[in-house]
Amino acid sequence: MGVLNVTPDSFSDGGRFFDKDKAIARALEMEEEGADIIDVGGESTRPGAKPVNQDEELDRVVPVIRSIRKVSGITISVDTRNAVVAEAAIKAGAGIINDVSGLHNDRNMAGVAAKYGCRLVVMHMKGEPENMQDDPRYTDIIAEISASLKGSVDIAAKAGVLKENIIIDPGIGFGKTVEHNLEILRRLGEFLTLGFPICVGTSRKSFLGYILGADDAKDRLIGTIATCVIAVMNGAGILRVHDVKEVREAIAITDSVAMKG
Repeated sequence: MGVLNVTPDSFSDGGRFFDKDKAIARALEMEEEGADIIDVGGESTRPGAKPVNQDEELDRVVPVIRSIRKVSGITISVDTRNAVVAEAAIKAGAGIINDVSGLHNDRNMAGVAAKYGCRLVVMHMKGEPENMQDDPRYTDIIAEISASLKGSVDIAAKAGVLKENIIIDPGIGFGKTVEHNLEILRRLGEFLTLGFPICVGTSRKSFLGYILGADDAKDRLIGTIATCVIAVMNGAGILRVHDVKEVREAIAITDSVAMKG
C-alpha cells in the first residue's frame, strides 16, 4: 500500500504531492514500483495534527482519486475518518476505506462500507491525533488493542460489512511509545487470532528516528525496511509505505527465504 498524502502538513512528505498533477504522477510511479494499492489521504493524522474541514478534505482527495482512476486500474484506498469523504471517494473510484479511528470518529462510516461492499481497514488509535502521544499508557497493550479492534469489527459487522472485507491495523505510532511499537512488532502474530488480515504502517515513523538518531523522516528508510520485514515474518499481509520499490524488493527476498517446499 503506497502512501499518497495530498496534504500540506503530513509528517514525512507534507506538501510534496499537494498539487494534483504531482499526486497523480506519484501514484503512477508507485504503481510502476510495485504498489498494489494507492492510499490517498487528505487529512494529516501525525501527532499534534488538528482536524481538517470536511469540504477541504473532499477538495483534496476526490479530484485526485477520480484522476488516478481515469489513467489506472490500480486499487485505491481513501485514508479518512469522515463518512461523507469516504462515500465521495468510493464514487470517484476508491475500493477501500482506511479509517484510522477504527470507526469511532464517524458513526456512519461502517454503513458506507457496507452499502458499497468495499474493503475496510479498521485501525487502533488511543486518543486523537492532537493528544495521542501525550503519555499513552497500557496495562497489557496487545490485549487492549485486540479488544479495541474486536469492538471495531463488531461495529462493522452490525452495519453489514462482510467479514472477508475487514482488515485490522494495530496502529503503530498512534498513541504508542517507542517500546509499545516494538512490542506490537514482536507480538504481531497474536493479532492473527482475531481472524482478519493485518495491515501495518511503520514507514518513516518517529520511533524509528528515535532508535536511529534520524530526525529527518527521509533518513529512516533502512529502519522502515527492517520493521516491514519483521512485520511480514510475524503475519502482516499489507504494508503501508512511502518507499514502495525498496520495501517491495526487501519483501520479495523475505518471501523467498520463508517459502517452503
